[in-house]
Amino acid sequence: MTAPVFFGCALISFGPALALFLLIIARDPLRIIFLVAGAFVWLVSLLLSSLVWFIVVRISDRDSSSQQKSLLIFGVVLSVFLQEAFRLGFYKLLKKANDGLLALSQEETTPISMRQLAYGTRCQCVSGLGFGFMSGAFSVINILAGSFGPGTVGIHGDSQHYFISSAFMTMAITLLHMFWGVVFFEACERRSWSGVAAVVISHLLVSCLTFLNPQYEGSLMPAFIMMFLMGCWKRT
Repeated sequence: MTAPVFFGCALISFGPALALFLLIIARDPLRIIFLVAGAFVWLVSLLLSSLVWFIVVRISDRDSSSQQKSLLIFGVVLSVFLQEAFRLGFYKLLKKANDGLLALSQEETTPISMRQLAYGTRCQCVSGLGFGFMSGAFSVINILAGSFGPGTVGIHGDSQHYFISSAFMTMAITLLHMFWGVVFFEACERRSWSGVAAVVISHLLVSCLTFLNPQYEGSLMPAFIMMFLMGCWKRT
């Protein structure tokens, strides 16, 4: 039974994002470059937040449970702000690279707009999808490894929905990163700071929802509601 759980949860986690990649991104080399670049930028933000976390934990009192809980909250908030700061840096990098990327375009007479740089002309998702792939991979890879067995979920009285709930949360976060990328880049381009604030605040809220585990209904439903709202976000 462990193999079906593994493959089922893996497909739930990455199925929609993988479908978007195969249908829209894989045929365009330029979009693949942006996807890989976005994934690399997210990895750099993770490296920096991990370094700060390592230093803070080293100098903290490990016997104080309240301090360790506060450090956990601090780590989540720091990670969110660093991810959004690097998203902003990625936007500025693409903005500066506009002239250089013009040489790679097949349309030599038509300038590449910021929208094309960020997420292509047919689907507004590439810049954030790289973030989402890496974020989802790091959040669920150890869980998937454990689901491959041996063992039975919930045998010691724990929740039987742990793996599938984690898979759905990973799917939500992966798609949220795609929507966050679209809203963030569009807001920066139009200098709409309400859009930037909406991305940062919603990212913080969804990340803090993980503190509600193992009350999975308390974290999954708000996360999917947030995903729906960000997917329906209208530029202002």
